[in-house]
Amino acid sequence: MYTDRVALYGKLEEKLDSKLLIYVTSDRPGFETSIGQDVIDIFINQLDNIGITEKISLYLYTRGGDTAAAWNIINLLRQYCDFLQVVIPHKAHSAGTLISIGANSIIMTKQATLGPIDPSINTPLNPPIPNAPPQSNYPVSVEAVKGYLAFAKEELSIKDDLALSNIMIKLSEYVHPLVLGQVYRARAQIKMLAEKLLLNQVADSAKIKDIIAFLCSDSGSHDYTINRREAKNSLGLNIEKPDNEMYSIIKSIYDDISNELGFGIPFDPLAVSQTNNGAYNVKRALIESISGGSNYFLTEGVVKQVQLPSLPGQPVQQAIQSTKIFEGWKHEPVVGN
Repeated sequence: MYTDRVALYGKLEEKLDSKLLIYVTSDRPGFETSIGQDVIDIFINQLDNIGITEKISLYLYTRGGDTAAAWNIINLLRQYCDFLQVVIPHKAHSAGTLISIGANSIIMTKQATLGPIDPSINTPLNPPIPNAPPQSNYPVSVEAVKGYLAFAKEELSIKDDLALSNIMIKLSEYVHPLVLGQVYRARAQIKMLAEKLLLNQVADSAKIKDIIAFLCSDSGSHDYTINRREAKNSLGLNIEKPDNEMYSIIKSIYDDISNELGFGIPFDPLAVSQTNNGAYNVKRALIESISGGSNYFLTEGVVKQVQLPSLPGQPVQQAIQSTKIFEGWKHEPVVGN
């Protein structure tokens, strides 16, 4: 709980000689959240409470999200400090990696990982998922489109312009041409943003291009994880290793947040329906600081078992009905206020 973590936040601030801001998006199955534009005003309020200061450390756990939101967050943080640091207890993938490379330094624990920054496009024009609810579409990976064309040219050795044109036409039958155009724009944008952000850590322009190439395509898969050693030795990022005392504090904060948000615990509607009259509330994201209190994204609802209509003589069948009552951001004030 936030009230229990405040003391840990104070200890970590003292170790880092910095002001600490926490940002966590949940990857709990069924209640995943991601970096989005809805957090910008919350960040502003938190940073206004922290005030202009020499150094800010962003404690970050996320599987990714909106690229533009990540860009906004990193630029906003830099308006409030001269030196920006990111502390990664475990995962900072995709857009989380984009935020991390925009800091002056990154503290990574031994289990911390970064990831590729190649974005996926998800619009109403994306290919629909068969037998799924309406407006359920496949995300289109920027690098998957590039890989499809590279496979034709390099692996199948197709050189004929007409054949390549037919391959492109075939692709456009499954992926709308406007989505393919947006894929190209997204790829160009992510490279441009990464180049600007990396200047905070890497001075060598050639090295920057190598890092971007690896993060955008050379890693091979969006699921590829980059550990502390590879981030420092292979990529050349400004990675710091916490000492034992600092690691213990970082890990204790993560364990408390993981317990509160239910990381790794699938939501069981049947079990929920049998307790507490079926009522549930699940925290799905946190933005916290000592001076700004706790903002948390909450989903509340009720789950109950209902009897399905059946014909005479047929066995009675039960189903689970879930009703969402509230979903949005709430605020818990500063401890002591």
